[in-house]
Amino acid sequence: QVQLVESGGGLVQPGGSLRLSCAASGFTFSSYFMSWYRQAPGKERELVARITSGGGSPNYADSVKGRFTITRDNAKNTVYLQMSSLKPEDTAVYYCNVRISLKLYWGQGTQVTVSS
Repeated sequence: QVQLVESGGGLVQPGGSLRLSCAASGFTFSSYFMSWYRQAPGKERELVARITSGGGSPNYADSVKGRFTITRDNAKNTVYLQMSSLKPEDTAVYYCNVRISLKLYWGQGTQVTVSS
C-alpha cells in the first residue's frame, strides 16, 4: 500500500532554515509528480510546491518562491523541501502528497513552527 512518511519538522526562529523529507513506498516513486502542502490552524490546506517525476520544472506558491526548494531523489524514493528565511506565517503542518489514478494520498504530516 502507498505510504508517505514526513520528517524534519520542528521549532525554528524567524530567518532560520529546515529541511523536510518524505519517504515514499508502495508505488513506483519515479513515475509520479510529488507535492508538498501545508495547513495552518484555521486555514485550508494549500499547495506549497510540486515537482515532476524526473525532478525538473518545480513550481511554488507565490508565498514561498525564492525561499523554498523542492527536490527529489528517485534512488531513495524521497522528496525534500528545503525551507529558508522562514517566517512566522510559514507555521503549519506540512504534508507530502501524491496523486495516483485520481486518488490522493497523504502522509501524517510534520509540524513546522516558526517563532522567537
